[in-house]
Order: sequence, then C-alpha cells, then structure tokens
Amino acid sequence: MKVRIARLHHPVTALGPGRRIGIWTQGCAIACPGCASRDTWVADDRHVVDVSTVLEWCAGPDPSTVDGVTISGGEPSEQPEALTELVTGLDEFRRRYGWDVLCFTGVEYEDFVARCPRVPALIDALVTGPYRAGEPTDLVWRGSANQRLVPIGERGRERYGRWVDARPERPPLQVQVDEGRVWLVGVPRSGDLGRLQRRLRERGIELEDVSWRP
Repeated sequence: MKVRIARLHHPVTALGPGRRIGIWTQGCAIACPGCASRDTWVADDRHVVDVSTVLEWCAGPDPSTVDGVTISGGEPSEQPEALTELVTGLDEFRRRYGWDVLCFTGVEYEDFVARCPRVPALIDALVTGPYRAGEPTDLVWRGSANQRLVPIGERGRERYGRWVDARPERPPLQVQVDEGRVWLVGVPRSGDLGRLQRRLRERGIELEDVSWRP
C-alpha cells in the first residue's frame, strides 16, 4: 500500500499532548483560504512512499519517549485505504506502548466516518472541520472556532477530554530548521506567521518563500 507523505517529524510537542510522532500527508482538495500549509495541497507522485516505510520510521524513536502519533496534512481522508492501513499498523504501538493517535481532518466527523469507516475505531481523537479564517479561536490545536476536538473511546476521553475546551494563553508552537527550510509545527493564531517571519529577519534569516501565501 502506498501513501503520499509531506513530512515526518519527531518529537512533536505542539499538536497533541506530550511528545509525539508527527505524520503529515500530502494532498488536499479542500484548499481552505488562509491555510498555513499550502505546500501540502498538491497530490503528486513525488511524495509517494510505502505505508510500511512510514511504520518502520515510527518504530525508530525509543517508544518510552513517545506519547502518541499525530496525523495531519494535507487531508488524510483523501487517502482512505492508505490511512486505514497506517492506523492499523499504528494500533500495535497503541496496544504495546500505550500511545494514542490524534488525527486532523478538514471535513466534519460524519463525512470523515463515511470516507474512512474503519479509522475511528483505531484512533483516540479527531479534530474536524475546515479552517475558516474569519472565525478565529483560542481553543487549543484548532485554527478556527468551527473546528471540533472529538475524543474517541476510553483512551480518547481520558487523554483528550480535558482539552476539548482548553484555551491556553499562548498556542503551543515549534520551529524546526532542516536543510535550509524552516518548519512551523502547531496551529498558529492570527498574526503568528508574520511575527515569525519578522523575528527570523531580525536574526538575519530571510524567507524566500512561505507556505501560507500563494
């Protein structure tokens, strides 16, 4: 089984509780105006890898240092068979090491279930809904007020129940530098991307291109 992957990262601390593995899928036809991840929209063959390769990569970190896996995008539900195989493989880590799986989708919960009917039973929480730039929010891990954090199952309710209405003073964000590229991990609030660009410029780092503008 093949899957389009934009990038993989560990540790991720800004998209879900604890220290996590981050998996970003490639390809999104929703194309929300104002999206900060336009680089993940195009579904091209340059990003195709085996699902087994992704699972092998997830097995690399010391499992005792990992609390869970976050799957984002792109739009994961646009690859339903690959997503199902991926979370099926991750279920071994959930059972053996107590990891949880959080997935982001730009569609509503009912639409996600229709697209990927086997996935909800294999994950612990889902962030649903398209990004709407005109509906800002300070809810954690969400970019707009319409988006919902939905705990699933006992583990989901235990780990994510207290975060459903959480509003941290500052959103959790990470900045990673890799091979001349700067990655922002997390869900920025209004103005955060501009502030990041200005601070990098103050340190002598000029961004030639950014993912949040065409």
